[in-house]
Amino acid sequence: MNKNYSKFIFFLLFPFLCLYSQQEKGIYGNENWLNIWTDFNSNAKIYPEPTQILSGNITKDTKLYKKETYLLLGNVFVTDSTTLSIEPGTLILADFKSKASLVISKGSKIIAEGTLTDPIIFSSNRDVKKKGDWGGIFILGNAPTNRLEEIVELDYGLNPSSSEKILYGGMDMSSNSGILKYVRIEYAGKRTKNHGYFNGLTLAAVGSETILENIMVSYCEGNSFYVIGGNTKLYQLVSFRSKRNDFKFNYGAQSLLENSLAIKSPYHTTSGGASSIYLASYNHKEEVNPTKRGTAIYAENMTLMVLSNNLEAAIKVGLVHEAMFVKEDASFYMNKTIFSGFNPAVILDNKIRINNENLSNMGFSNMYFNNCQGNIFSENIPNNEDLENWYGNRAFGNVYSQGVDSETFIDVKNLDDPDFRLRINKIIAISLPED
Repeated sequence: MNKNYSKFIFFLLFPFLCLYSQQEKGIYGNENWLNIWTDFNSNAKIYPEPTQILSGNITKDTKLYKKETYLLLGNVFVTDSTTLSIEPGTLILADFKSKASLVISKGSKIIAEGTLTDPIIFSSNRDVKKKGDWGGIFILGNAPTNRLEEIVELDYGLNPSSSEKILYGGMDMSSNSGILKYVRIEYAGKRTKNHGYFNGLTLAAVGSETILENIMVSYCEGNSFYVIGGNTKLYQLVSFRSKRNDFKFNYGAQSLLENSLAIKSPYHTTSGGASSIYLASYNHKEEVNPTKRGTAIYAENMTLMVLSNNLEAAIKVGLVHEAMFVKEDASFYMNKTIFSGFNPAVILDNKIRINNENLSNMGFSNMYFNNCQGNIFSENIPNNEDLENWYGNRAFGNVYSQGVDSETFIDVKNLDDPDFRLRINKIIAISLPED
């Protein structure tokens, strides 16, 4: 090809290539992938009465059908290497009185593969639904954790008939616990006296062959997604109005988190504070083997935002917290991700020493920090000059903006049909930090 002609084509396409690369920040897609299968107004839904009951232990391969509505009663265990298959469009209502939960035991599988037009729904059976109406879903696998013991017992007070039903952990990084795809989990996260809050979806030692895509957890009293160890690939997840953390990783979790969304709302968040992403390698250091890998995540094209009609007032009265909290011995790399409306964007545990070795294990690149009250801080230390100098280096490509939601995102006001992708014509109006 003629060199001059090649240059002409390049300069002709250059503005479009720039716009495309900028648009890649945050959740992406030629179409709005939130359409049809998600529900940001589930409290207005009236579901039909149950026609079938799920209870006790499921010990043989079982299939749930769209034509039925199922009542999940008490703690239900899928065990004995059994597969629970769920047809697209199936509705499972969890019993409020018994605070029901579904546990997929180690060695068993769940095949819950909904579709864009027919998602599988787990919700509360109450007429007036509230956060914490029921427990949640647990998937227990045989991938590694960094705990002292290879195999660990889940500690949530589930009271199974045999402790084998609540064991997790092993050595199979690629183990397969099934499929969750186009699934909604609503009003989970019950509170217990001795074991704290349940989570919308708990993934304990789940391996990489497990398919976890297009899952929405909404109005959860606990964490929306809690990943304990394992080796997970998480794609197009949505957390909406969780009271606690949207995504929590702990005990040596090795996770890829891509093209996913977390929406926090000030009056739907616990007063003690909660992050969109919470990273830890342990709760107590003596619980883990220091020779095993700590928690490490790679997150790309995330959109984490606080949605509020009066963000300034919510920050003033202490209802808005950080987007991301990082504990000691956890590592991460965040790329092409948006933090919008937080106070501040990131807090690092005060036990993390700010030196080249630690900072090299905590990467932020091509980030979009929008309308945050401060960027990256060490816990309880108001002077963040060292961190700003490090992550503000132009080589990382991080940018800062003070754009309002209506100018930053395509449509965040209409929760009947929202679009949280970045506005392509507004991305140019951003500033790079000084070297």
